[in-house]
Amino acid sequence: MGCPWQENLGMQRVRDYTCSVFRYTKVPKDDTVLMAALEALVKKHPSIGFWKCYYRLRRQGYGCNHKRLYRVYKLSKLNIRRKIKRRFPQRVKQPLFVPDAINQGWSMDFMSHSLVDGRRFRLLNIIDDYNRESLWIEVDTSLPSLRVISVLERLLEMRGKPLRIRVDNGPAFISDLLKLWCEEHGIELLFIQPGKPVQNAQNNEMGENTGGQSAKRIDIWYYP
Repeated sequence: MGCPWQENLGMQRVRDYTCSVFRYTKVPKDDTVLMAALEALVKKHPSIGFWKCYYRLRRQGYGCNHKRLYRVYKLSKLNIRRKIKRRFPQRVKQPLFVPDAINQGWSMDFMSHSLVDGRRFRLLNIIDDYNRESLWIEVDTSLPSLRVISVLERLLEMRGKPLRIRVDNGPAFISDLLKLWCEEHGIELLFIQPGKPVQNAQNNEMGENTGGQSAKRIDIWYYP
């Protein structure tokens, strides 16, 4: 038998615990909903990492912290770097929309050309699909997604908002910045299927007509 003071000390420690300690039962963690949402997000956007998944799921209303999501992320073995060819999300073939008024559909596309000294430049062509009106031609050596958004904001002030914009799968068009900008302004962003430039044929035809003319004008401006 132990000493009396040791027994009294043990009883005192037991009395210090709350009742919830003795009534506690372990609740199994159920992350099936979060895991399904995470796998669906990674399937739709194969190239994004953990933090982009975290912020996207938070915007969708999933109230999980980053520690819980990272645990599910590792359980799904999504933290293993996959050395695979970059793939685009599945582009569903859609019939070409025939607008019956202006600002119902715009098309955007890039053209690339070079000067006589070999320097290359790009042209961003934006047209209205209804009357094939050339709304804007932006020319520069580099046209990232922020520059595309800046041009679209100027067009919205001058002409109004379109219902939808059709683009290809170029780096400036598949960026998250352009997608979020279109969502904020209520504009539907339509992508053509990879390897099917005929689905954006109106803009391609206009780009072929303006590409050579723009190159000649720039050459004359640089080399009078």
